[in-house]
Amino acid sequence: MGAERRRRPGVGTVRPIRYMGDPVLRAECDKVTTFDADLKRLIDDMFASMYAADGAGLAANQIGVSLQVFVYDCADDTGRRHVGHVVNPTLVTADGELLDEDEGCLSLPGLRFATPRHAHAVVEGVDMTGEPLRIEGTGYFARCLQHESGHLKGQLYVDTLKGATRKEALRAVRQATWSS
Repeated sequence: MGAERRRRPGVGTVRPIRYMGDPVLRAECDKVTTFDADLKRLIDDMFASMYAADGAGLAANQIGVSLQVFVYDCADDTGRRHVGHVVNPTLVTADGELLDEDEGCLSLPGLRFATPRHAHAVVEGVDMTGEPLRIEGTGYFARCLQHESGHLKGQLYVDTLKGATRKEALRAVRQATWSS
């Protein structure tokens, strides 16, 4: 994704990304109960952090905040760009063909593995003001919705891997310079 379309100048503060091994990534996140300027600031910071790391999505716990919020900026299988956020999301549908495609994560930098994800996903939640949202995605965007929803439950994409791919991923994690 080109840097020219992936910037929100002057909006948000870049926060450090947490890496696999940080306990905040393994705990289920708390529901957001207060919809105020602090939540808007968090979402702005999440976008700034995602763009700075050249990501397609980012969950709040990836910057150390254990709240059910994620942001995204990615395309679907038709090339249509989706940009937004979801507060208190629930993955209500993950169906369609199961596709094994390369997937990465800002919390496991430099690693990519073929990860099984459904070709279609629907997430329901609310926006930063508490208004209901229903987001439907296909292709890469469906993958993003499933990936970020997993983060908020304390899961990483490597948790979905099986067999030899899982062994290879865990070996790569142990050898990573950011790994503890």
